[in-house]
Amino acid sequence: MATDASATFRGTTTVPPSPEFLPEISVSPLTHDGLKFWQFMVAGSIAGTVEHMAMFPVDTLKTRMQALGGSCSSITVRQALGSILKLEGPAGLYRGIGAMGLGAGPAHAVYFSVYEWFKEVFSGGNPNNSAAHAVSGVFATVASDAVITPMDMVKQRLQLQSSPYKGVGDCVKKVVMEEGFGAFYASYRTTILMNAPFTAVHFTTYEAAKRGLMEVSPESVSDERLIVHATAGAVAGALAAAVTTPLDVVKTQLQCQGVCGCDRFSSSSIGNVIRIVVTKDGYHGLMRGWIPRMLFHAPAAAICWSTYEASKTFFQQFNSNGQ
Repeated sequence: MATDASATFRGTTTVPPSPEFLPEISVSPLTHDGLKFWQFMVAGSIAGTVEHMAMFPVDTLKTRMQALGGSCSSITVRQALGSILKLEGPAGLYRGIGAMGLGAGPAHAVYFSVYEWFKEVFSGGNPNNSAAHAVSGVFATVASDAVITPMDMVKQRLQLQSSPYKGVGDCVKKVVMEEGFGAFYASYRTTILMNAPFTAVHFTTYEAAKRGLMEVSPESVSDERLIVHATAGAVAGALAAAVTTPLDVVKTQLQCQGVCGCDRFSSSSIGNVIRIVVTKDGYHGLMRGWIPRMLFHAPAAAICWSTYEASKTFFQQFNSNGQ
């Protein structure tokens, strides 16, 4: 999940880069782009929900490929898809979507609103402050991951073949009773460590791709703004996904441990999980699911950014008409 790393300051509210501005941030009803704080939350929630719902089948393939090792470690995307369709039908690709539906909206609302707020604080009125964007992304990631990690764990357990859980409620109840509340956050540290470099690579790549697209056709940037965001986002999402796949494998292993034949770990240490995966499947085991992960994040970033920008435009027009 990510947002426009260099959104232009447009609309009716323009923030001057003056020292007097910073103390007013916490009490000002509007932030940059002429949107209120709650409107960033709603726009982010819509974008995140649309993104994850649209790409959920691909996420299911990635989870299946990452969760099991050994003889299953060499399974291809086509084989995983064929197996699910043959044994479970198309519905198998959507098992666990309820958990993601419950988690994606609130998590993305937190992500985008926290990102926009910190970007306003750290940028000092400079919309091209890349360092401010990166730091803001880290704060947003830490906050949003705290919200989505429990539901992400439930989602991944439900995605497994022959999952022992009947649904979201049944999974939550059994995990609390059998493993304790801490099981929901067993992968939180790994998730944070994964999303920090993901955000860094994502924003850096996004900025470079967007600048390149703008240089190709600078006269049509305004008219094709959504296309620019979607294309740059897709490139950034794919590269960031590939680079951080090993940590995503660790996260999946921790979230699915002890279920449907998945290994159980004596420690949630990242090093311990990596050592066991490498011992069992070799170093290529750390790249399991990298293709569906890239296939997920490339269009997911394009969908998320496009939806987010469209939602922001709606609210900008709504605010303008109300004045």
